[in-house]
Amino acid sequence: MSGTDSPDGALRVLAVAAHPDDTDFTAGGTVASWTAAGAEVTYLVLTDGSGGGEDPAVPRAELAARREREQRDAAAVLGVKDVLFLGHQDGMLRPDVALRRQIVRVIRQTRPHRAVIQSPEINWAFLPDLHPDHRAAGEASLAALYPDARNPRAFPELLLEEGLAPWSVPEIWVTTGPRPDTRIDVTDTFEQKLAALRAHVSQTAHRDRLREDVRAKLAGQAALGGLAAGRLAEAFQVVRTDAAAPAAPSQP
Repeated sequence: MSGTDSPDGALRVLAVAAHPDDTDFTAGGTVASWTAAGAEVTYLVLTDGSGGGEDPAVPRAELAARREREQRDAAAVLGVKDVLFLGHQDGMLRPDVALRRQIVRVIRQTRPHRAVIQSPEINWAFLPDLHPDHRAAGEASLAALYPDARNPRAFPELLLEEGLAPWSVPEIWVTTGPRPDTRIDVTDTFEQKLAALRAHVSQTAHRDRLREDVRAKLAGQAALGGLAAGRLAEAFQVVRTDAAAPAAPSQP
């Protein structure tokens, strides 16, 4: 089944990322524009985030609980109501069959028209994108989207035991990759994005230049995309999973 059954025409988006804050850093402004246009966005966070933070004295369990709260708060700022966590240990993510199955379950539950994922490729241009969890998340998500979620022979127990039918996602929006081909103007949602990032207090409270650093990165992407001076943009590589598949609902 392809992603076309929304009775009210609302775009459904699933954003899959390794850590709390990953989607907000790479796509927060775009997500805010989608939810403002009526899209229903779900966040799926694969790890517990317990490897982040500036204070090594904070126990992992305490930090994980805190980061979950921060992600829910940040998502709410962007209009995202549904946030799911798989709870894998931060820093130890592996793109194995078990992880693919977990992601497929969520794809078939949420039935998105569009997925936002991290790139499984190395982007040497920006050191934070080299985190192994990011690439593992991208590799597992890509395999879950194509071919697993749409393949009735992949994880047949999800249908037989849980009633989750195969689902085809027409669009994949890849962040942090080396070959972006689409820039989304997020000038008007920059303040929302920044507020969402600041909700991740354990990760950003110590960053005195957070506004300036984020703005500079977005301004650079806007320039690469040919946008007018002063505009800000987030970058993606947009992949169609099936040229014959119907288009997602016509929202930005």
